[in-house]
Amino acid sequence: MSNVEAFPGRGRRSRTELESLMSASPATLDAIPGAVYLCDKDGWLVRYNSEAADLWGRKPPVGVNGTRLCGSHRLFLIDGTPLAVDDCPMAAAVYGGVVTRNAEVIMERPDGSRFVALVNIRPLKDPEGRIEGAINCFQDISAYQAVSQELQHRNEELEDFFNNSAVGLHIVSGEGIILRANQAELSLLGYQAEEYVGRHIAEFHADAPVIGDILQRLSRGEKLEGYPARLRAKDGSIRHVVITSNGRFSNDKLVNTRCFTVDVSGVHAAEAARRESEERLTATYEAATIGIAEAGPDGRLMRVNDAICKMLGRSREQLLSMTFYDYTHPDEVSADAALYQRQVAGELDRYVLRKRALKADGTIVFLDIHSSSVRDTEGFRYGVRIIQDVTEAQHLEDRLREGERHLRDLLEALPAAVYTTDAEGRITFFNRAAVDMAGRAPQQGDKWCVTWRLFNPDGSPLPHDECPMAIALKEDRPVRGAEAIAERPDGSRVPFIPYPTPLHDADGRLVGAINMLVDITERKLAENRQKTLIDELNHRVKNTLATVQSLAAQTARHAVSAPDLYEKLEARLLALSRAHDLLTRRHWENAPLKDLVKEIVSPLNDGGAERLRIEGPSIHVSTREALNLTMVLNELATNAVKYGALAIEGGNVDLNWAIERQGDTTQLLLTWREVGGPAVTPPTRRGLGSRLMERCIERDLGGELDLAYFPEGLVCGISIPFALETA
Repeated sequence: MSNVEAFPGRGRRSRTELESLMSASPATLDAIPGAVYLCDKDGWLVRYNSEAADLWGRKPPVGVNGTRLCGSHRLFLIDGTPLAVDDCPMAAAVYGGVVTRNAEVIMERPDGSRFVALVNIRPLKDPEGRIEGAINCFQDISAYQAVSQELQHRNEELEDFFNNSAVGLHIVSGEGIILRANQAELSLLGYQAEEYVGRHIAEFHADAPVIGDILQRLSRGEKLEGYPARLRAKDGSIRHVVITSNGRFSNDKLVNTRCFTVDVSGVHAAEAARRESEERLTATYEAATIGIAEAGPDGRLMRVNDAICKMLGRSREQLLSMTFYDYTHPDEVSADAALYQRQVAGELDRYVLRKRALKADGTIVFLDIHSSSVRDTEGFRYGVRIIQDVTEAQHLEDRLREGERHLRDLLEALPAAVYTTDAEGRITFFNRAAVDMAGRAPQQGDKWCVTWRLFNPDGSPLPHDECPMAIALKEDRPVRGAEAIAERPDGSRVPFIPYPTPLHDADGRLVGAINMLVDITERKLAENRQKTLIDELNHRVKNTLATVQSLAAQTARHAVSAPDLYEKLEARLLALSRAHDLLTRRHWENAPLKDLVKEIVSPLNDGGAERLRIEGPSIHVSTREALNLTMVLNELATNAVKYGALAIEGGNVDLNWAIERQGDTTQLLLTWREVGGPAVTPPTRRGLGSRLMERCIERDLGGELDLAYFPEGLVCGISIPFALETA
């Protein structure tokens, strides 16, 4: 719809524009060719025609508190941005008197559909110029807008195609002047647009006859496809191109040509390189020192070089009349044939095989075969076989293999654990002794050491990558003088001395290492026993001297005379000596209690061993317990011989012991019971013997001593903490 003009007045006293429009009949508004609606000065929608309602997709309420400024469901700018009604063109007309001509907005209906509206809005004023409202006449121009956008899009695509095409494009006038060129063509030749456009196309062709022929053909209306030419670039280099072009004519006159320029310099160079490569390949094929042959699907030789003829002692003509099976050793034919047939069938692309072959004179040679396929779309064409004479290498490998087997047998026979690694520390060999020491067979991928876990001599963990073997490899030097402890999976441990030594090839490069692990368990046990004996001897000498000193002092205090002192002290020292003799025979290790008792009491009984009844389980006591029990039992036996049951005929002593659990501890319970002796009366004072026994049991052993003086005989009960060790 075009502009909305002022309505003319009628008569001497005309109504205002708004009044005239408000008074118009609905048919009058509907007769207007376009959508129309009115707003009053406050922006309330007061009237609209049926076309407006159809475009809005609804009939909005009119009047105060009805609809403001626009009857559409929602408004948007042409770019899709939401447009508030207070910011729409009708608001500008009502509140600011702004006239809008041919503006475009997007209106949305309640169902969500949208259309582009062309709006023309004018404020309505009274005779004094006051704004009474505004009128909006709008049209649906969506179809026009779509066509316009499509045309614009196509033009943009066409322009983009020309400017950004991956191939060179240019337009040349009928006179041969370059009118336009895209960036691909400019980049191809290295020119700026001002250096290229406006000049004659012939200036850039390296061959004048060629461009002359091109222009003549195009002027005759011929179409060129893939026409080869050479163009001169700005840097002086030549670009090989192919040109596809045709002309545009008007009234049978050539107006311009449209040319596609494709750079084929790389293809041209590749083709030249290919020809050179083929020539070089042919020369290399014949000059090669290794055999090269081509074979058909049946194994028949199609081409051979001189090297393979020399290898097999046959002429080229002889080999070309054979299959490669014919010169293969009979025992090897089936293996080679099976692989080659799989290659022909497409199951294998290539394979490698070492086989024996027969020369013309019957001599056996060893050949390494590298067979690959040449295929096309139809399948297998021929096989290419690279053949190398490895007879000398095979003989050397056989000797090395025999030497390696001999070395392995030697290493297996060694009583020490031996293993080898590569330069990265991965274990490559280990003998049976290594498995026995480690308590397991090393797993694939294990590094540095065959052992399960490692510890330093002080018991701290030793990581495998810090072990002597790892140091020898990392620092490329032998390691000597080290010790370590290996722990087996079952928890047992083995101390050992390692002897890791790096191994090198003929050029001095590190290729691995060998390590021998010497079990020093027995040596360590001997060292520990020696240390224990020395420590124990030192401890016992000190204790013995202290005991002797104490015995001498206490015996002296209670002796009535020098002979009495000598007799008592000698008896106690002899008892102590007998205990020492027994422990010495036992290497100062735990002593059997029964042997200890017999050693102590038998000499004091004048051959009356049958009067001393001994009963108890077979147990061993520690050296400390043995010495203290010796002193106690010696006192009890001496007293029994002098004053107790063994002092008269018919008297007996029962000595028994037992092991008993008391709560969380184990106790050794000994009972000395005298029967059939003189009547016993309790002593009036504690003598040296009683104090000596209390000191031995209660202070030294942490136990309890109970002396009971019954008339029928002395009873002594002893209880000491005990770590059970059976014989």
